[in-house]
Amino acid sequence: MTKKSILIATLIATNLFATSIDFNMAEMNPQRVAPNNQNQILSFHNSIKEPMQSVVNIAAKRTVSSNAGNIPSQMFNDPILRRFFGDQFNEQFKENRIQRSLGSGVIISKDGYIVTNNHVVENADEITITIADNPKEYNARVIGKDSDSDLAVIKIEGSNFTPIKIGYSNDLEVGDLIFALGNPFGIGSTVTQGIISALNKDNVGINRYENFIQTDASINPGNSGGALVDSRGALIGINSAIISKSGGNNGIGFAIPVAMVKDVVKKLVADGKVTRGYLGVVIGDLKQNLSKIYTHQEGALILDVAKDTPAAKYGLKRGDLIYSVNNTKIRNRKDLQNVIASFKPDEKITINLERNKNEIKLKITLGNRAGLVTSEANNGKFLGGLLLSEINANMIQRFRLSSNITGVLITAVEPSSEAEKVGFQPGDVIIQIEDIEIENFGDMQQAIRKYNKKDKRVYVNRYGQTILLAIK
Repeated sequence: MTKKSILIATLIATNLFATSIDFNMAEMNPQRVAPNNQNQILSFHNSIKEPMQSVVNIAAKRTVSSNAGNIPSQMFNDPILRRFFGDQFNEQFKENRIQRSLGSGVIISKDGYIVTNNHVVENADEITITIADNPKEYNARVIGKDSDSDLAVIKIEGSNFTPIKIGYSNDLEVGDLIFALGNPFGIGSTVTQGIISALNKDNVGINRYENFIQTDASINPGNSGGALVDSRGALIGINSAIISKSGGNNGIGFAIPVAMVKDVVKKLVADGKVTRGYLGVVIGDLKQNLSKIYTHQEGALILDVAKDTPAAKYGLKRGDLIYSVNNTKIRNRKDLQNVIASFKPDEKITINLERNKNEIKLKITLGNRAGLVTSEANNGKFLGGLLLSEINANMIQRFRLSSNITGVLITAVEPSSEAEKVGFQPGDVIIQIEDIEIENFGDMQQAIRKYNKKDKRVYVNRYGQTILLAIK
């Protein structure tokens, strides 16, 4: 071999060695383990037999009104038919029917408090409970509901029920073995097994406040409101929903973590409702292309500050990066949303933020979110069951409104709600509340803050006629 050939071979070898990978290899031939002898069966029965006694079946019944026959619902919003037949045109064609739903719940106290999903018992006229595989039925009453977290508390009468043991959210790790317990479809107690697939999942689009535990354990529709427990049998979450195109289980289920459950349950039992602190900002995440502008690399970025809100009053500004609230680290917008919601209205908090590379500390007294108005995009219900929307070209065409009308449009009225009983109808346009004229959602918020918890005169434009309704 010539000197030139040796040199080329050496260079090739050197180049190969330079790009080689030193793999971190696991040990070969790992030991397999099994029960100690052939007479043993690997089982988690002892871990789940006690929490199974705390899981209940919920049968909810409600009366809903619907259009008789196959009459298109669009006809009832036609202004010509309304003017000819009168405002109660659609009432002539309504018929009542019974709607039933089934779900699960979890006993959390000896005296019969039960936590479940809000969507399981929402608008129910009658709720019946059976516990585990016991055929005895109990009538339940609603203690409180919170649609933003999709949690509700109901109660049955008694003093010697088996409450589930409560676990801790901060002890959870991805890969932990878990069990989803439920009592679906009235067929008795069931259990499915899986692992924690992910923690702190948001942007799922299920609830307003999302911090889900994701699991591959089967969570079927009838399991909603049931228990997610660890391998000790301690409650770590309330089963909420699945992501599925077919309605079956695809291995992607979500549960509300027990820390949020405890917080909401305490408020519902104490007050019958959840009141949350309100800051008054539009927030976003700190994206990678913006991170070089800030010293802190995590936090919630303020995109806008609403007028007449605590945020505006105490000096928050666009571009502020909030990274801490009461010494709790804020990593993203969801952290800030959930942390602020954990405080009560009028509670004082300390916010640490970065503004133009400077660190600023602000002490802020929170407002009350209960009086806020939300848009149709957020499925916001207001004034005892109204679904609202701003007026745009699509809404004008859909509801056959006048092109120059201003106000806030009622797109739907919840069946059997206070708003329906008072007389609100889809297609009504709210034009004034008490002495405040309504042109947009900002005006609505101002009116609700001013007249919160008071009987309010609400003026609506109903196809050219002004009608006055009163509601609390």
